[in-house]
Amino acid sequence: MKHFQTFALIEAVARSGSMRKAAEDMNLTASALNRRIRGFEAEFGSPIFERIPGGVRLNPAGEMVLHHYRMSKSDFSRVQSQVADLSGERRGHVRIACSQALLPYFLPEQIAKYRAEHPGVTFTVKVRDRAQAEQELASYASDIALVFEPVYLVDFEVLELVPQQVHAILRSDDPLAARKELRLWECLDAPSVAPDAKYGVRHLLEFAARRLGRSLSPILETESFELIRHYVLHERAIGFQIPIGLQAPLDGRLAFRPISKKDVSPGSLILGQLRGRTLPVASARFAMQLAAALHRE
Repeated sequence: MKHFQTFALIEAVARSGSMRKAAEDMNLTASALNRRIRGFEAEFGSPIFERIPGGVRLNPAGEMVLHHYRMSKSDFSRVQSQVADLSGERRGHVRIACSQALLPYFLPEQIAKYRAEHPGVTFTVKVRDRAQAEQELASYASDIALVFEPVYLVDFEVLELVPQQVHAILRSDDPLAARKELRLWECLDAPSVAPDAKYGVRHLLEFAARRLGRSLSPILETESFELIRHYVLHERAIGFQIPIGLQAPLDGRLAFRPISKKDVSPGSLILGQLRGRTLPVASARFAMQLAAALHRE
């Protein structure tokens, strides 16, 4: 296990781009950290960092070393999880990168359900946009990703795919709330509150608006889906989200209505992992549970 400690220091330096900052993060002095790195480079037989103005960065050899460490750490976690299974007491740690829409309802329910059967398993949930989630898998920072409209799908093994129709969020006393389904042009005629451009919902809306010869010009754009849901209560505006992240509030002040598929094509909510990677037992079993739950959506 001791060699993992040195690799963890290398990862900290690569992440921060600074020996001094990495030393602070790892509770070491800068000189001690520098000696550890220098010692590793001497034993390894090659430098792994290049010095640049303002800090350091991995060279190609260092990139290979870091990739090896992440793969080794992942494999070791998988073996630990398998050994725990042998004793009949499943343990492990599941790391998830996901879109915001999964946070309020779907993911808490699924995690609680899994932990009710396997209380020894812990979780880390990281909110990431669709490009960042794929990067999390590639760097072994997350085991599984659950994202809406991924960007690249390079080395992304799809475990489950669920279509999600974009919904409008509006006040329940808005005249449009009386309709079962809305047209996009109606939504564009009203003030809108939209997700930031890096999110899949915004991508679908922008594309659909261009086909109509229109543009989406939000009075407010944000990275927070929670802000979208709340702001429409303060101004007669329309927000946008996918249904897995929506649940009617008990006070009945909000309404959610699908936007016609004639105008906006459904997007894909995708559960996936890094292609070719064998997940730790806890992560693999939780991924199976998520896939089954999504299939029922």
